[in-house]
Amino acid sequence: MKFPSNPLKPIIVAALLLGASACDRGEAPPSPVQTGTPAIWEITSDGGAVEGWLFGTIHALPDNTRWRSEPVEQAIAEADLLAMEIAALEDTESIAMTFLGMSHSPGQPLLTERLPASQHEELAELIERSPYDAGDFRAIESWGAALILAQTNKGASKTENGVDKALATDFQGRRPIREIEGVQAQLGVFDALPEADQRDLLSLTVEETTRPDSFRQKTVQRWLAGDVEALLDPDAETLLDDPELREALVEGRNRDWMPVIVTMLQQQPKPLIAVGAGHMGGPQGLPVLLRKAGYTVTRMR
Repeated sequence: MKFPSNPLKPIIVAALLLGASACDRGEAPPSPVQTGTPAIWEITSDGGAVEGWLFGTIHALPDNTRWRSEPVEQAIAEADLLAMEIAALEDTESIAMTFLGMSHSPGQPLLTERLPASQHEELAELIERSPYDAGDFRAIESWGAALILAQTNKGASKTENGVDKALATDFQGRRPIREIEGVQAQLGVFDALPEADQRDLLSLTVEETTRPDSFRQKTVQRWLAGDVEALLDPDAETLLDDPELREALVEGRNRDWMPVIVTMLQQQPKPLIAVGAGHMGGPQGLPVLLRKAGYTVTRMR
């Protein structure tokens, strides 16, 4: 049993939803320099006063990615605090232990019994790349298996280049960092999924993880272009295409976050609200929900 002492890096929902590689193995050629202007919005009150900013982040990027556009740098400089899905990203041990406690349940079927036969060969390859043996998954719920296998992606994107970590470094020790959701609540969304939806998540994760890295890098390019609607395009073929998963993992969470976000905006100081870019697009995206709550939300150019 190759059970590691600290088996899980921080699991961030958007890393899974947007197809970003969460674990990198082997040597890769140097990444070309990529420059972009990711989507960021200024939030103002009815009276025109700036109340904060909304930034759609990505949790893993290739080396040499330059995402700090002028509007992003302006928001970072002027914000009084940073609001993130999970505040203590550096506390990997606590995150791992929370995951283990929530996802482990003895007596689960083999993963091959939870997936169609057509995916068994790909599944075996992913398990081999993971820190687990096939038998270990008999004690891991389907959603937990999906998140573990999502980390076996081999590609150019790296979590150490993630925007969340960079922003946390900018603010740490200088300005407050507040939490919108937290690890327990975030993983609780997965844990509450019906088993059928958990198996859909597992199947879609295997499909996504075994695609070539060029497919995943399209997501990076769309993010750099600030095209949040393209991230929700059915042609992108992400987990967001599944209506039940999209409701549970994105739209429902957006609604749950709104009271927390509005309270922050109503108070001083002004927050930079930085959450996964998958939460920005569509009629249930955070910019639309904030407009419905009475705010003016303007894309910064």
